[in-house]
Amino acid sequence: MCFLVRIVDAIGFGAAITASSSILAKAFPNNVATVLGSLEVFSGLGLIAGPPLGGFLYQSFGYEVPFILLGCIVLLMIPLNLWILPSYESDPGEHSFWKLVTLPKVCLIAFVIISLSSCFGFLDPTLSLFVLEKFNLPAGYVGLVFLGLALSYTISSPLFGLLSDRMPNLRKWFLVFGNLITAACYLLLGPVPILHIKSQLWLLVLVLVVNGFSAGMSIIPTFPEMLSCAYENGFEEGISTLGLISGLVSAMWSVGAFMGPMLGGFLYEKIGFEWAAALQGLWALISGLAMGLFYLWEHSKTRRRSKAQNLIGTEEEQTALLPNET
Repeated sequence: MCFLVRIVDAIGFGAAITASSSILAKAFPNNVATVLGSLEVFSGLGLIAGPPLGGFLYQSFGYEVPFILLGCIVLLMIPLNLWILPSYESDPGEHSFWKLVTLPKVCLIAFVIISLSSCFGFLDPTLSLFVLEKFNLPAGYVGLVFLGLALSYTISSPLFGLLSDRMPNLRKWFLVFGNLITAACYLLLGPVPILHIKSQLWLLVLVLVVNGFSAGMSIIPTFPEMLSCAYENGFEEGISTLGLISGLVSAMWSVGAFMGPMLGGFLYEKIGFEWAAALQGLWALISGLAMGLFYLWEHSKTRRRSKAQNLIGTEEEQTALLPNET
């Protein structure tokens, strides 16, 4: 029964996130990253308020009350959404989902999303156990360790969203360096034994804070980068393309959210938190390097094309200046 409830919950969550992202992108076409970054503020606030509120309700009223209260709140949101959210006519597009996922840039960004989502998911079953064993903190203080990650992600998301819209050329740098910084953070979470750095609580909290900023740096540009890639490859501007992009992002995030806890728990038992976190960071490192190499290839391809066009233009000008032969 528990598995069935979780499956239905996941279906509803995926549908809601896909629809909300599509509606927001349609309503604010020129500020997609800013709007999505601002939306992540509320996700961060939920991550901040959820654990202590849930713990309080659990200790005060029992296991069922947190779920009943949250379910009632979600039910109350249904008429509010029907009243506030705009309604858009469907415009079926000519291009399919499969054409979208065969675009190389979209595939790489999808890999980045899976990597970042799995990094978040990795911490769920492992970090609390590591903190309890390593630092002997009371159970009530373990949730405060996650606060640094959630708070920094909440603050950084709208900032990187605004920068992504105002200066689109920065998106590629955000994606590359955000992943590289995330990889460095996971190497220092333990830290990995080969670094010979003593594990300390203040270092762990600092790394989580930096990880929150790097996550905002690399997650927010993924949607607008996919969208611009789709438009460059002939996808029409409309709710159909937005739905395809939103659905793909949600699906890839769910894949990472499934793989992260599963692999994290397995590796934690087999090799310990330090090495498990390092392997998780290796995934982010590979995705960051892959995006960097792709952008270098894309830049060199654009330069060659530009030089070829300039050469053709020069030859045409020289031909036009030659005297006509009689």
